[in-house]
Amino acid sequence: MSTIALIGKPNCGKSLLFNQLTSLGQKVANYPGVTVEVSRGKSGNHQLIDFPGIYSLNAISEDEEVAVSKFTEEITENNLDGVIVVLDGTRLQTSLLLGLHVLKRVDNTIPVLFAINFLDVLKDNQLHIDIEMLSEELGISVCLFSAKTKEGLEDVTAWIEKPIQQSSTELPESLQDYATKLTESHSGNVEVLLLKQNRLDDIFLSGVWGSLLLVITLLLLFQSIFTWSGPLMDIVDWMVVSSGEWVTSQMSEGALQSFTGEALFGGVGSFLVFVPQIFVLTFLISLLEDSGYMARMAVICHRPLQWFGLSGKSVVPLLSGHACAIPAIYAARTIESPKKRLLTMIVVPLTSCSARLPVYGLLVAVSIPNTVLWGGLFGLQGLAFFVLYVMGILGSLFVSTLISKFALKDKDDTPFMLELPAYRVPQPIILIKRAWRASLRFVKGAGGVIFTVNAVIWILGYFPNGSGQLSTSYLATIGKTLEPMFAPLGLDWKFTVAILMSFLAREVFVGALGTMMGLEDDGTMEDGLVERLQSSEMPLGTSIGLLVFYVFAMQCVSTLAVLKQELGNLKTPVLIFIGYNVLAYVLALVCVWTIG
Repeated sequence: MSTIALIGKPNCGKSLLFNQLTSLGQKVANYPGVTVEVSRGKSGNHQLIDFPGIYSLNAISEDEEVAVSKFTEEITENNLDGVIVVLDGTRLQTSLLLGLHVLKRVDNTIPVLFAINFLDVLKDNQLHIDIEMLSEELGISVCLFSAKTKEGLEDVTAWIEKPIQQSSTELPESLQDYATKLTESHSGNVEVLLLKQNRLDDIFLSGVWGSLLLVITLLLLFQSIFTWSGPLMDIVDWMVVSSGEWVTSQMSEGALQSFTGEALFGGVGSFLVFVPQIFVLTFLISLLEDSGYMARMAVICHRPLQWFGLSGKSVVPLLSGHACAIPAIYAARTIESPKKRLLTMIVVPLTSCSARLPVYGLLVAVSIPNTVLWGGLFGLQGLAFFVLYVMGILGSLFVSTLISKFALKDKDDTPFMLELPAYRVPQPIILIKRAWRASLRFVKGAGGVIFTVNAVIWILGYFPNGSGQLSTSYLATIGKTLEPMFAPLGLDWKFTVAILMSFLAREVFVGALGTMMGLEDDGTMEDGLVERLQSSEMPLGTSIGLLVFYVFAMQCVSTLAVLKQELGNLKTPVLIFIGYNVLAYVLALVCVWTIG
């Protein structure tokens, strides 16, 4: 089995090519710093190695050091049968410079292919690269392809099946000048794409307009999570309630019917209602990534983020954290500054991840009126979502400032460096598939925990007296014993149990509460969980306080484990867990006291 290495700049399409060749679902996005680990996969009888994106073989950042050291190691130990250098056809000069450095490092000992990506973009702009002349001058194989449309991919596949050894080519002393010469000689006016990008950047990166567009983008992003996903949520809610009523009606009365109606449809079903919000959030974040705007957000935010001890590159993990904190923490590896990288990892858990969405969705629906504005474009509930997410972001900035000023003030620093990707029109089908896969992963990941917790709650709530006797159940005994923990927030024992269970996973809160409400109502499925809570007349201060609690509380065991792995110690994750939960409780208490 031959081994082929893939190497290239960040955002050149290398990882997408790797996915196309190996059918692996590696994360791909249109902003720098996506691939942070060496990945391996098979294409037929060949093993492919996807190295992290680099700008040069002279590493200047930690992720580049990983790629360069591993790449050099593979060459030194003669483990490679070929190298594919993926070049960005829209930025040929800088890509060629990296390719020339690779040729020099390989020194005619390993076959090399220059695979120039974005054939589709070049065609759309009527631009041409003379790959025949480029191949002849360099003495190596050169091909054009599109990782997105797969056009020209057969040329890459053919070369992998039979790598062609290059002729012995003498490279000049100045590779920079040589890359410029090759670009001017064989790519015509391909750099015209940079001029188009610069004109757009004059708007998106300008001080006033750029900041205004950023605020509008974030407002629409978080507004959409509730307002625009509403119809999908209504459909799922109707399906859950209707299915529950039909299934339980076909069953004889007893424990099995009660378990099906209360634990499955009442508990797990209540959680599923909010999955459309996760789909919409993932879709929109992917849209920002694939369009190239995410990287612009990093540039716009760099200067203000410096005031809080962070970097512009912290934007990517912080925004990604709204989907899931775990990959967001991994994404922080690409921040060159050790201080800013550590700070970003510490504060990422304060961003409102998708696991909070079911909780937010439930409590916002209960406490905020469904008033719409501007013909339904905006709504009070959507604005409430926006406020919750802003609270998480402001909280992360506040904590980052404190730690930066008092705990990490003597740490070393590294300058901010970022190459902006080209603007591109995302493919809706790809975005939908990505959002669908993310939603399925979320359901599969949380489903087992939610089912197990709800089953335990149902058993403790059903016995010893059967359905409808929740107040005298084993669960009530346990819950009332622990009730003093959250009684100051105006919450009874049922909420106490649901909150404590949610420390396993935040989303468990909704299912656990749904199961207990179902048991209390003797398994009726006429109303959803929202209607049941509204009828309970929960005080506004209590519901707002509970929302604030979930904004700041640290309730994800997996995130703590990843933090321990990345930080190399247990002390910091434990302090984060204690500190964030104490902060969440105090702020929730303030809400109860001030709002009532």
